[in-house]
Amino acid sequence: MGKRIYFFDTTLRDGEQTPGVNLNQDEKVEIALRLESLGIDVIEAGFAAASPGDARAVRAVAKAVSKPMVVSLARTNKQDIDAVIEAIGDIENTGIHIFIATSPIHRERKLGMTKEQVMDKAVESVSYAAKFFKHIEFSCEDATRTELEYLCEISEKVIEAGATVLNFPDTVGYTTPEEYTHLFQYVTEHTKGIESVRLSCHCHDDLGLALSNSIAAVKAGALQVEGCINGIGERAGNVALEEVAALLETRKDNYQTETGINLKEIAKTSKLISRLTGIAIPPNKAVVGGNAYSHSSGIHQDGVIKDKSTYEIMKPENIGFTETKLVLGKLSGRNALKKRFEELGYTVNEDQLKEIFKSYKVLADRKKEIFDEDLIALLETQPARNESQFQFKDMSLQILSSNQYRAFVNITGENNTIIEGIGEGNGPIDAIYKGIDDALKIEVELIDYKINSVSKGKDSLGEVFVRIKNNDSPVKGRGIDVDIIVASANAYIDAINRLTGLNEKLYQTNSIPVQK
Repeated sequence: MGKRIYFFDTTLRDGEQTPGVNLNQDEKVEIALRLESLGIDVIEAGFAAASPGDARAVRAVAKAVSKPMVVSLARTNKQDIDAVIEAIGDIENTGIHIFIATSPIHRERKLGMTKEQVMDKAVESVSYAAKFFKHIEFSCEDATRTELEYLCEISEKVIEAGATVLNFPDTVGYTTPEEYTHLFQYVTEHTKGIESVRLSCHCHDDLGLALSNSIAAVKAGALQVEGCINGIGERAGNVALEEVAALLETRKDNYQTETGINLKEIAKTSKLISRLTGIAIPPNKAVVGGNAYSHSSGIHQDGVIKDKSTYEIMKPENIGFTETKLVLGKLSGRNALKKRFEELGYTVNEDQLKEIFKSYKVLADRKKEIFDEDLIALLETQPARNESQFQFKDMSLQILSSNQYRAFVNITGENNTIIEGIGEGNGPIDAIYKGIDDALKIEVELIDYKINSVSKGKDSLGEVFVRIKNNDSPVKGRGIDVDIIVASANAYIDAINRLTGLNEKLYQTNSIPVQK
């Protein structure tokens, strides 16, 4: 058996820093449970000091999962650490992730601190956190542009103070595999006590080297890889953890490593996060892209027909993809629906099944064919709305001219009150959105609108993603329906509902951008 590689998922923290992504508490818990099924070892649930809402979400995630270690990010100050203690300090299997920038450009231009001041802050913070947590990860932000001697010096000090994991992030995606290999080898050879901690890598993809750099770190001694599902995150994103897992498994002969990842959960996890973040998976994306197991060349097709291994180095079913087409019909019952979810790998309790079945019956009356993608969409988009949130109820449209429409919109508000609005616009969607604005007395700017087909056929479920902006803060929303106009209205109201959560999530005025 080879060395055990741990997977640290930061989809709920670094992934949420993707522009336009704003996950609510229920969505974070849903993702965390899926990450647990995937076999993730450590979940970074958020940044507890960012806002009361973020702290509540971190706590909800820690209480929802049992197998993964759950950590929250914190800067090197007592207020951040206290926020983590308050959020999860009383829950088993939790820890803290403390960071401070160590590179010259960050020390001088961002922090305005000397080497000694940065080191003192790091040691003071880790020492304080060690009174409350056994698991303490310490990160040297922008480690790949930091002097190697200084990395060793600060590493020794935080190990003495109680750090159990040391992370050397390539924060800006600057390094190369050869340089990253040298960094880990140098630190390993020149740092007292390094054998007592787990070494971790955290790579961004600004130059397209996140995967190569992560694997270089593993070969050089790192036992933990940090990243996000689908490679989302700041700027060009983080390393895609599903790619790391697939590579280590497919080329186990070369890397001689073991992981706790259940590869068959990759497809479901990837699709869920794509839906909840509104970030589509490119068709040519490695491992989970729609074209990853497709063959159009005649030569390739001939080879695959004779032996799939001629052109497929991974079996799609091993990643969790299925080839089932027509599944159920309008006369199918709840037991058949539940059984099909189980075949797809989803666990649905009776309360969930009852609500999903209602939506399924409505869908079955409107569609000729029900595909697996439709069922998954029904499951993953069941509303978990607070009574204070708005919901689209119904509407009517008038055609005023060849391109002018008037929309009469009804929205359900708090305590099931009905709010009415009227809007006129260049097309039905524009009119409906202006009607919603009128009903809710808000001013937002629509900055993105996308339509996806969930399954096949003319009657396919339509999935709409929107991004709106209010006070320069972008949020996303999504809606699904056979009627694309209804899906559009639901997506717009979903985004508006998220504004409340986003406006609460205000960083302290003296905060430092979190970009590890």
